[in-house]
Amino acid sequence: MRIYNMITGILAVMALAAYGKGYFLFVRGEGEECVFYTLLCAAALVWLVRRLVNGRYLRMSMRKVDRLNGRAFEKYLCAQFRHLGYRVTLTDYSHDYGADLILRRRGEKIVVQAKRYERNVGIAAVQEAVGSVAYYDADRAMVVTNSGFTKSARNLARQNNVELWGRYDIQKKFKIRD
Repeated sequence: MRIYNMITGILAVMALAAYGKGYFLFVRGEGEECVFYTLLCAAALVWLVRRLVNGRYLRMSMRKVDRLNGRAFEKYLCAQFRHLGYRVTLTDYSHDYGADLILRRRGEKIVVQAKRYERNVGIAAVQEAVGSVAYYDADRAMVVTNSGFTKSARNLARQNNVELWGRYDIQKKFKIRD
């Protein structure tokens, strides 16, 4: 964690330096170099903000996860799966055809239905995940929740080869404290 904070601090200083150099060149009338330093500064700041947001999600306890809204839970899962080495695409919030995330790694494509619930997830989530496999031309599907699953959801998932990650699974795989 210390190294992460040190790198983040260095990048923040570099972004400010690039901004300062760009402003100095702008005042002197050297427009071409000014644009370069401004773009460098913007890229560094975008990267820095993304790292800070993802870092916040990676350090989140289950109690905080339980208080997220649906979209924030999807973003939380994006950060966690990226940390596990997946390339992650977050689908549109509505009209997502049953998949909230699309994971890619080692040539495999996985669709994920995310459910941040206070009760057990039912059969509808598994049905949505099954349907999204064909739409997104995926290899397999997952349903991930901070809760558990009903018996009928587990049965349907088993019959359709849908992987289920409940509360215990995400705590274990994402190494989350309670």
